[in-house]
Amino acid sequence: MIAVLRIGHRIDRDKRITTHVALVARAFGADAIFITTKDEKIKKNIQSVCDRFGGNFQIETGLDAKKIIKLWRGTIIHLTMYGMDLEKAVAQINTNRDLLIIVGAEKVPPYFYEIADINVSVGNQPHSEVAALALFLDRYTKTAWQRKDFHGNIQIIPCVNAKKVLSKGSP
Repeated sequence: MIAVLRIGHRIDRDKRITTHVALVARAFGADAIFITTKDEKIKKNIQSVCDRFGGNFQIETGLDAKKIIKLWRGTIIHLTMYGMDLEKAVAQINTNRDLLIIVGAEKVPPYFYEIADINVSVGNQPHSEVAALALFLDRYTKTAWQRKDFHGNIQIIPCVNAKKVLSKGSP
């Protein structure tokens, strides 16, 4: 089980970024995202993507981050600029344990740095949490996300010169 914990989501300011964090989590191999702020619109949007494109991705909003962490029985990773180098960190993670990946929105309180089993530095320059999550999941899954079949009603087929979309029920 790979889950993402999105902390500090601000509905008015972060709705597109948090949506993109959820989309990347789903596409790059996570099984769930937990968002600390209650936001039914994001939940509905992500569930709509899952309904159309497939997969068993779960999304929950309005959750208490500290309760999730307290109940978590696997490894806790915090993505940041201030931590262990990405490649070294990925090499140290036990892939036989569930993984909770903490991704912040606003300034992350010290608690999350302290509670994490590993603070992972995805670069040492200011960057997007969307990019950090994508890079981390790509390295952690060893690109397995590229071969995943979501069994959705809609499937996009890579094609150099055109859009190739397969829909169930169409020829």
